[in-house]
Amino acid sequence: MPFPSDLEIASQANLAPLSDIAAAADIPAECLEPYGSGAAKITLDAIEKMADRPRARYVVVSAITPTPLGEGKTTTTVGLGQAFQHIGKSATITIRQPSMGPTFGIKGGAAGGGYSQVVPMELLNLHLTGDMHAVTAAHNLCSAMVDAHLYHGNEAGFDLHNITWRRVLDVNDRSLRNITLGLGGRLDGIPRESGFDITAASEVMAALALATDLHDLRARMGRIVLGYTKDGTPITAEAIGAAGSMTVILREAIKPNLMQTLENTPALVHTGPFGNIATGNSSIVADRIGIHTGDYLLTEAGFGADMGAERFFNIKCRYSGITPDAAVLVATVRGLKAHSGNHKIVAGKDLPPALLEANPDEVHQGGDNLRKQLENMKIHGVTPVVAINVFPGDHDEDIRAIHEIAEEYGARAAVSTHFSDGGRGAAELATAVAEAADEPSNFEVLYPDEMALKDKIHTVATKVYGADGVSYTPAAEKQLATYTDAGFGHLPVCIAKTHLSISAFAERKGAPTGWTLPVREVRASVGAGFVYPICGDMRTMPGLGTKPAAMSIDIDADGNVINLS
Repeated sequence: MPFPSDLEIASQANLAPLSDIAAAADIPAECLEPYGSGAAKITLDAIEKMADRPRARYVVVSAITPTPLGEGKTTTTVGLGQAFQHIGKSATITIRQPSMGPTFGIKGGAAGGGYSQVVPMELLNLHLTGDMHAVTAAHNLCSAMVDAHLYHGNEAGFDLHNITWRRVLDVNDRSLRNITLGLGGRLDGIPRESGFDITAASEVMAALALATDLHDLRARMGRIVLGYTKDGTPITAEAIGAAGSMTVILREAIKPNLMQTLENTPALVHTGPFGNIATGNSSIVADRIGIHTGDYLLTEAGFGADMGAERFFNIKCRYSGITPDAAVLVATVRGLKAHSGNHKIVAGKDLPPALLEANPDEVHQGGDNLRKQLENMKIHGVTPVVAINVFPGDHDEDIRAIHEIAEEYGARAAVSTHFSDGGRGAAELATAVAEAADEPSNFEVLYPDEMALKDKIHTVATKVYGADGVSYTPAAEKQLATYTDAGFGHLPVCIAKTHLSISAFAERKGAPTGWTLPVREVRASVGAGFVYPICGDMRTMPGLGTKPAAMSIDIDADGNVINLS
């Protein structure tokens, strides 16, 4: 029999009433706001009401540098969350809400996979409780107010060539990357160039993820920089009167969404900031609630440990004040073989046959990536556990090679078959994580707030990426000086680079050395709370491929969703 699709598995889920899920997690019933039968909002007063309860062990799930197909972080997070009940423990997971751009593009949804999914998967991947649309509306309200401000005389003094606030939409649409506004007659606005980003790339989304409560969110909206005057003075959303209305639109969206896994593990699904130019982590408020719901709180960080985990440690933990007890590093045989540089993996195409042959030497060769990512965990003082995400057809000798690499670095490693076996397939991994989390944690951020921005960038580049140093274009040098003069120098840095390599160059696999990080531009997400240097060409509005998932997704004769992945 062929293995059932994710949607087929999800459709057979035995869902428990969400009131029971909340009760098992000790979430007060009065803090639950049902949204149909599949999800519920959790009001933020749950944070205060649960504050005196025991604190869970806090575990971040990251990965080696992924192939274009991904290495299964979300699926591992879900499977591991389910696994704890198989060893007599309780856990809650916090994950990001998927964007409908990738869902209808080539990547698919983000509900997990196989027998390790958050359900109902159609609800999770399609709208959920409308948070994405609230972010879109809040962002675009501010965009409309910028253009109205220009039309009515530009009292704030925007430089038309230095307005940084664009528009957003939760679809993949390359045609909107660069547009001209205000065409038509005099009553149609001030003509200027702008563009669209995908909603996940909005600074509003990043700020929502990093806010600690509603009032903090209001302050962050006010600090958002929309553009600059001709003399370089920043103009904020507060200055044009947009911040209050933006916050009102987000008043419901700041509440985390409660769902469940196939095995009825509580899942908090909230926010979905872009992983390249933002933090790539779920929300602080979800973690502030989840940290008091059981024995373990598992939170996923986007892309590899050099990306999502570094930002989790140095940005999210800095603002949340919650320190991790352990880290999970997801690795696959195929991913490490790809990092040998001997294979080319293309999304949407079959894997190269040679990649599927037993070759432990190739695993060791590509294992340099795993070694560096283990170092990246350890330099933050966090104990790592390697989760060997096993695929059908993986060879025992290749799996042993991953164990050997982990042993070299004094890290635990465990095989996990959660995709095909659900929670029981990750029981060995859960035991290893529990042991690691019981060890003393020496967590620390890589740099202090008062360190200069260039020194922060250099620290991440050399210690996390393995670069020899950093180079700056004249424009980047000027921007850093401007941000420092404007009082933004205390902010952490979120370096925007490719997720397909630890380096800034997607084609360099493994753990590249002998290279320099090229910073061509620097932008400030002051409302979200970080400065982001741009190293390469970052696409903030994806495009659709030749055969996107949207061509297959449909409804059947009974009105059920089909072909959603």
